[in-house]
Amino acid sequence: STLVILFVAVFTAFLGEGLTWLLVYRTEKYKKLRDEVDKQSRRLEKRKDTSAADLSDKSAKRKLEKQEERLKSFNRDLSFVNMKSMLAIFLVFTALFSMFNSIFDGRVVAKLPFVPVSLLQGISHRNLLGEDYSDCSFTFLYVICTMSVRQNVQKLLGFAPSRSASKQSGFFGQSQSSFFKQQ
Repeated sequence: STLVILFVAVFTAFLGEGLTWLLVYRTEKYKKLRDEVDKQSRRLEKRKDTSAADLSDKSAKRKLEKQEERLKSFNRDLSFVNMKSMLAIFLVFTALFSMFNSIFDGRVVAKLPFVPVSLLQGISHRNLLGEDYSDCSFTFLYVICTMSVRQNVQKLLGFAPSRSASKQSGFFGQSQSSFFKQQ
C-alpha cells in the first residue's frame, strides 16, 4: 500500500505539473513575466551588493526600494497568471484524492516508527480503528509524499523558480530586506 501511495503522489505531481504547463508555463505572458522576475532579481542583487556601503545615501535607498517594488509587482503578476492553473489543479486533485481516499478508507497503509504529536494524530490516524497511533492512514502518507515529491518534480522538469528569484522572495512574495525592515 505504501508504494502504491508513493506512486500516486508521483503521478499526481506529474499530472499537476502537466496541467500547469498546459495552462501556464507554455504561454508567452508567463515566459515574459518569468524572465522579468529573473532579470529584476539579478539587478536587485547587484544593486544591494554595490550599494551596501552607500546605505546612507537617500537616492541609493530610493532606487533600491523602487527596484524592490518593481520586483514585487512582477511577482504579483506572475502569481495572478498562475491562479487559473491552481484552480484546475485543485479540482483534479480533489477528485483524485476523494477517489483514492475511498479506496484506502479504514486501511492501515504504513506503520510510523513514532507516535505523532497530538496535533497531527487526527490526520495520521484518520478513519482508522484502534488506539495504536503509530498506524498511518492514506491521508497522512499521501500529504507527506506529495509535499516532498512535488518540489522535486518541479526541479526535474525545470519549472522551479530560479535561485535569484527564490533568494529575493521572502514570506508572501515580499522581498527579504523589506520584510526585515518592518520588524
